[in-house]
Amino acid sequence: MAAKKSNKISAIVAAALATVGIGGAAHADAGPVELSIVDRDTGQVLQTWRHHGRLYVVGQPGARYGLRVSNRSDGRVLVVMSVDGVNILTGETADYGQRGYVFAPHEAYDVTGWRKSNSEVAAFTFAPLPQSYAAHTGRPNDVGVIGMAVFREKVVAPPPPQPQASSDWRYARDGLSRGYSDEARRSAPPPTAPVDAPPLPPSTSVSEVVVTGERAAHAPPPPAAGAAAPKARAYAAAPAAAPPPRDEKLGTAHGAREWSTVTLVNFERATAYPQYTRQIEYDTYANLVASGVIEPAYAERHPQPFPSHPDSAGYVPDPPE
Repeated sequence: MAAKKSNKISAIVAAALATVGIGGAAHADAGPVELSIVDRDTGQVLQTWRHHGRLYVVGQPGARYGLRVSNRSDGRVLVVMSVDGVNILTGETADYGQRGYVFAPHEAYDVTGWRKSNSEVAAFTFAPLPQSYAAHTGRPNDVGVIGMAVFREKVVAPPPPQPQASSDWRYARDGLSRGYSDEARRSAPPPTAPVDAPPLPPSTSVSEVVVTGERAAHAPPPPAAGAAAPKARAYAAAPAAAPPPRDEKLGTAHGAREWSTVTLVNFERATAYPQYTRQIEYDTYANLVASGVIEPAYAERHPQPFPSHPDSAGYVPDPPE
């Protein structure tokens, strides 16, 4: 059994983040929440290439990776995340209305796997498409992309303070209770209905709050029980994708189990549609070169039988000592 690795969220995680490079340059259009891909074996953020307005990273088959999410905003956010078109928390075919991770203001965290429970994940591992989790569950059409949708939290304004009753009305109310005449009772203002205090918000004092258990008020309803299986069968019946350009197309496998704790919290979305989205595609180096995303660092060179001038005179010299 693979050794379990601790991956508990804490406030210390937000202390520092590496910068994502785009073709060697820094991120120029970072939003309120930043997403980058981290090689877990080296700890390095993978370089990002931009091609026709889309972002790409190179993955190595067998390498474990993490999704580094950093909340740059001053409020809590909900981040719904997908890998290969699959929600990383629920295993459903990804949709904006599903559950996600909740991040406190200026908090960062490395999401390292498919969520299995409140205490375990199955590590994200680059693998050939047939070995990917999406392919194994009959959904190979969207392999090779990582996405996130960011929702801000709905802020409920406190109710306005209720005006205090005047002393005359207090006396009149007391008088009515002591049996004033009907005429006095009719001329007195009607009593105001008692106002209930607003409910207290759920506690968010624990730094490990990450997974929301509540959907947006106007978000699409959750799928009915048993709805996922027919959808998976529909994907399985879909025509096969075009053959890969060179290498086998890269996907994400359901890797070894690791220790990673989360806590369920409530979160009400400000809107049903995300305020910000981001996607990063990935594949092998050979495939990204073949598709024109990456220009090779040097032209391929073939060995030459006579690299020197053909008419050079002399014999074979001794090798240097």
